[in-house]
Amino acid sequence: MEDKPKTLQEHAMYFGTMMGIFWIIKFSFLPMGFKIPLLQLLFIFMTMFVPILGYIYIRKYRERYCGGELSFMRGWVFSLYMYFFAALLTAAAHYVYFRFIDNGYLMGTYLEQMENLKSTLTGDLEASVDQLIRNLDIIASMSPLQLTLQLIFQNIFYGAILSLPTALLAMRRKKNS
Repeated sequence: MEDKPKTLQEHAMYFGTMMGIFWIIKFSFLPMGFKIPLLQLLFIFMTMFVPILGYIYIRKYRERYCGGELSFMRGWVFSLYMYFFAALLTAAAHYVYFRFIDNGYLMGTYLEQMENLKSTLTGDLEASVDQLIRNLDIIASMSPLQLTLQLIFQNIFYGAILSLPTALLAMRRKKNS
């Protein structure tokens, strides 16, 4: 049987899996960061690194599998797929976390911190924190499946936005001889 070349989608699945593993590791630092503040800082830095990692992966795809050239459209579709597959893998970890591990810890901790903050504020800031607390109460009332769906759609949305500049930066045209 002949080996057929891998498609754009198969490469996006591979790099999306790598991105998804990165997101899962990053997410694990979020709840642990309430006990160890350095992990909260690491979570923030890893979140800021996501677009850079996306660019690194699309460049690897361009150089290894596209002969050094990549159109905007192909780069954009690759990047969209990559973020989509990363979001799917991460959603599985989110569901397991919220269904079996969290037991309200994450939202409870956020609510507790907001209540503590609210007691030190006055005026407009207090009203803003009140609104945030109401929003956190709504999020806390969601089921694990609802939270997971919310997070997957959020990740896909942000991935779609990040795909545009990533594809623009990664595209390369063939040089005329």
